[in-house]
Amino acid sequence: MQYKLNTPLSKQDLAPLQAGDTVLLSGVVYTARDAAHARMMELLDKGEPLPFPIEGAAIYYVGPTPERPGCAIGAAGPTTSGRMDAYTPRLLDLGLACMIGKGKRTEAVKQSVVKNGAVYLAAIGGAGALMAGSVQSCEIIAWPDLGCEAVRKLVVKDFPLTVLLDTYGGDLYQSGPAAYLASRGTQL
Repeated sequence: MQYKLNTPLSKQDLAPLQAGDTVLLSGVVYTARDAAHARMMELLDKGEPLPFPIEGAAIYYVGPTPERPGCAIGAAGPTTSGRMDAYTPRLLDLGLACMIGKGKRTEAVKQSVVKNGAVYLAAIGGAGALMAGSVQSCEIIAWPDLGCEAVRKLVVKDFPLTVLLDTYGGDLYQSGPAAYLASRGTQL
């Protein structure tokens, strides 16, 4: 199924989603990669606030290229999400609702997604220009010294995504290949 969602996201918004569904996401999405995640952990360790409200937030694992004339952002394809796995359960426990990236996640992240009623969505890898087309505005809000890894506030409209991990433990990396092989009369 396809769903249209707007940030900030609630558990009720995410409950109907199942691995393999598509989502057109609109609203505010924050960008953060591993360097920004490490700095967020430093802030939390000091008891200081994060540079954006985490409750119901969506974080996109991306390091966009500089914007082209007339565009809000340059290419904005996802980076490998596993690099954020060490930080993710803590952010989910604080209310992070949605992560956007590519690639498999650890068992600890999967369990934390279920525990917190969150989701992990896939952006189309290798299609950074397509993804950038959904970005209406882009503003650096923290750590500009990190360059492409600075935390940005994106406003997106109908950002095309696929549910990889759902709130019930569904994992498209497991169910997808199995369903494909079953449709061809073979098994894993």
